[in-house]
Amino acid sequence: MSQGQEIPQCTQEQHHALSEAQGLEAAQVSRALEETSPSSFHPLMPGNLEEALASGAPSTPHSPQSAYLSYIVTAAVASRTSDECSSNQETGSASSKSLSETENLPTDPLDEKVILLVQFLLQKYQMRDLITKADMIGDVIKEYKDDFLEILRRASECIGLVFGIDVKEVDPTSHSYALVNKQGLTYDPRLSGDKGMPKTGLLIIILGVIFMKGNRATEEEIWKVLNMMDLYSGRKHFIFGEPRKLITKDLVEEKYLEYCQVPSSNPPRYEFLWGPRAHAEASKMKLLEFLTKIHESDPTCFPSQYEEALRDEAERA
Repeated sequence: MSQGQEIPQCTQEQHHALSEAQGLEAAQVSRALEETSPSSFHPLMPGNLEEALASGAPSTPHSPQSAYLSYIVTAAVASRTSDECSSNQETGSASSKSLSETENLPTDPLDEKVILLVQFLLQKYQMRDLITKADMIGDVIKEYKDDFLEILRRASECIGLVFGIDVKEVDPTSHSYALVNKQGLTYDPRLSGDKGMPKTGLLIIILGVIFMKGNRATEEEIWKVLNMMDLYSGRKHFIFGEPRKLITKDLVEEKYLEYCQVPSSNPPRYEFLWGPRAHAEASKMKLLEFLTKIHESDPTCFPSQYEEALRDEAERA
């Protein structure tokens, strides 16, 4: 969604009715409300990027895009994991709080179709199926076919910023589409049988934290940011699963991360650096653009990182 674009608002009752139309149970609705509260964070990044990376202190985001993306993605994913969400006692206990504290939430008449299309695209990604315009209209969009391009744009933006996936038209004649990783990253956990949600967006965030921290980030710094995103060691996240194995083992074995002891630390402390595969595939400029786009800011707001990214681009050229 472009800067300055006003997002239509709805009442709490309208939002609840929309969620019911999606088949979300009470616990799922409260989770969606909690994630999209004006005082919450984007599902993949703390509310204030600069403050979070500098001090670890979260702040309230002012971007309407952040709330909109949270709403769409949370509603889409929650309906795919209904059994897990319904049995989560902590989610249920948060229900009354989030319902009482939430004011207006972003929505418009096309949001229901955007949610369904996000679900559809994620399923196609996991199954590695061909995606066609005909299928998207016939299976999802239906009576809103005149709004196909707008619905596809919104759904693409959501899964792009949250999951790190681009929707690309690969054949204009048959109107077929492919889902590819952002940033030129070739990471594909599906090859090892992972049927969970795409992990590329989380990888991009971790690489971004390391870059913004001067190309090395302590384990404490990484977890401080991940905790702001509701990701905790040993706790399964409703989108990304349990993160410790992913960042200390899987991504290390894939050579995207290096996880090593801080020199001369006693007791031992550990830090993360970019691995050789990250250096080969990831552009620091594109990474910085991705991070700042979430908050509708500009890469030049981070002068030292922007200058380093320019040098990186020159070296790549």
